[in-house]
Amino acid sequence: MQIGLALQHAQQTLAASETPRLDAEVLLAHVLQKPRTYLLTWPERELDSAIYAQFQSLLTQRQQGVPVAHLLAEREFWSLPLKVNNSTLIPRPDTETLVETALELGQLHEQVLDLGTGTGAIALALKSERPQWQLTAVDKSAAAVALATENAKHLRLQVDVRQSDWFSALAGQAFSMIVSNPPYIAADDPHLLQGDVRFEPHSALVAAAEGFADLEQIIKQAPAYLNAGGWLVLEHGWQQAQGCRARLREAGYHDVASKADLGGVERITYGRWLTAEKERTDVE
Repeated sequence: MQIGLALQHAQQTLAASETPRLDAEVLLAHVLQKPRTYLLTWPERELDSAIYAQFQSLLTQRQQGVPVAHLLAEREFWSLPLKVNNSTLIPRPDTETLVETALELGQLHEQVLDLGTGTGAIALALKSERPQWQLTAVDKSAAAVALATENAKHLRLQVDVRQSDWFSALAGQAFSMIVSNPPYIAADDPHLLQGDVRFEPHSALVAAAEGFADLEQIIKQAPAYLNAGGWLVLEHGWQQAQGCRARLREAGYHDVASKADLGGVERITYGRWLTAEKERTDVE
């Protein structure tokens, strides 16, 4: 079958997808190990039977809802090719706003902690832009730690990846910036039954207290691990910015503000902890 005809049939197969043409082109280019431009340049090229069978297998899985990123075992984030699997969230463009915010707030030399690193996307993006920064990335999932470590090695970016349930393995350490994209979806959110999230770990998506439980824990505990003047930068849900700002101010953070993502939704909220080390009290 010719490439152009195969793509037409694939679009019909993937009619339920939000992006059937894009999905089909990405999957066929992956099977051919060619750029997508190849498909447009050579639509009359014939596909051999083995390639076509492999393409059909991927189409069937995509039709069943399996994310394209899982089928490719890769997703680009901040122009970095990251290996992905079903042990972590698939990196999303919205999270690039968190990276942008951290870069804007950061100084020449920073000691940055990425909480709940997953694939390592945030930490690796920051390290790629600021090689002089010291990056520590933690996740409670051993599988996520292994994946983030693999991505760091593959990209040749020096990030200290460790297993830790939030701050549990970081006693005595302090950072000039803490960033996190924690679980923030309420357990009864109908979006959990739609799209790619059906194939992602719910532990990385869902939080109690209407999605605020992990955000509240981080806001409360972070001061014990922040240097004086250090920033806490959080990603949250599309309706949680006001709640995050209120919680940060109530906890004693200063310069609290939010930033919108590419869709114009307030997606990132941050605050600064001004207390000096010797003035801290234990945060339980």
